[in-house]
Order: sequence, then C-alpha cells, then structure tokens
Amino acid sequence: MSLVGTPAPAFSLFDTARQPVSLESLRGSKVVIAFFPAAFTGVCEKELCTFRDSLAELNGLNAKVVGISVDAPFSNAAFVAKNALTFPILSDYARAAVNAYGVAHADFAGMPGYVAAKRSVFVVDENGTVIYEWVAPNPGVEPDYAAVKAALA
Repeated sequence: MSLVGTPAPAFSLFDTARQPVSLESLRGSKVVIAFFPAAFTGVCEKELCTFRDSLAELNGLNAKVVGISVDAPFSNAAFVAKNALTFPILSDYARAAVNAYGVAHADFAGMPGYVAAKRSVFVVDENGTVIYEWVAPNPGVEPDYAAVKAALA
C-alpha cells in the first residue's frame, strides 16, 4: 500500500554518534528518506555517494537527506567515515521504521530471520506528508535520482 498523500510515519532513530534524530526535528524542510539494505555493499555505497554528491542541489530545493539502515550506529559511523557522507545515517536496529514504512525485507540475502531495509526512497514535504515513494524491485536497483529531484521541485 502506498504512503503517498498520507502523513509520514514518525521515527526517532540514533545517528552515528548515538544521538536521536526524529522526522519531526526535520519539519519545515522537505526530507528525502533513503532506506538502504546494508552498509559497505556496492550498490548502497554508490547510492549514498550519489546523494552526497547531489546534496548541494537537494539543499537548494529546500530538502534534507537522511539514510536509514538496520545496521548499528557503530557500523554506520565507519560507513560514513569511509564514504565521507555529509548527511545523517540513522540506525533502525529495532526495525521500527522499516516496518512503519512497509519496506522490511525479510530473510535478506537468504538469511532466515534477518530483516533488512528494502532499498527505497520517500520524499516528505514540509508539512510531513509523503509526496513521493519508490521501492526497488530488488536490492541491486538504484533509485531514479532525477525522479527524486522532480518530486522536490
């Protein structure tokens, strides 16, 4: 079921310094929420580095970017350092956000019981409403970055 046109599910997740970041704290700007399956994997690195390299343009569209994975804040911190990411990477280790957004990937990579995030992007407007949603058909597919920017325009 699509979340477009509905209030974005609230979240409060730890960043790489184990400080809470909530969706509410980002209110007043558009927010690009990029869920990704796992730090240190090729497609995830490419995707988040693409968002990093587009950050000035996205900020110019009054947007903030956050990445969310189920990895621990410690792993995410090393991932941020390795890739010089300049936006928050949040840890959904309890899987609350992936479940709320409907992007939980059960038995990820053939591992029974392991739940990761499906690669997906949501754009939330300044008032907290989801205005764009994309969920990858499989973890190897990157988002349409032009479509994300168009949703922000």
